[in-house]
Amino acid sequence: MSTATRTITITDPVGIHARPASQFAQAAAASGAKVTISKDPSSAGVNAGSILSVMGLGIKQNDKVTITVDGDDAEAVADKLAATIAASE
Repeated sequence: MSTATRTITITDPVGIHARPASQFAQAAAASGAKVTISKDPSSAGVNAGSILSVMGLGIKQNDKVTITVDGDDAEAVADKLAATIAASE
């Protein structure tokens, strides 16, 4: 099992609202890996598969978020999730 981390700056003027949070949470849950997302690199992060947890972070434009993936094929899953959150903006 491996771990991969990606840090992304959110560019959407409204941040991560319901639609992108839903798309991201669904992709994270479907990955089969343990995925967390955090705004503060020193925090443990929240379950990325939960739309309420993702929205609860209150991610706004220019915030940096860190996605951490633990599981098989973690690098590919992290790349896919980073692309999902970037494309949903």
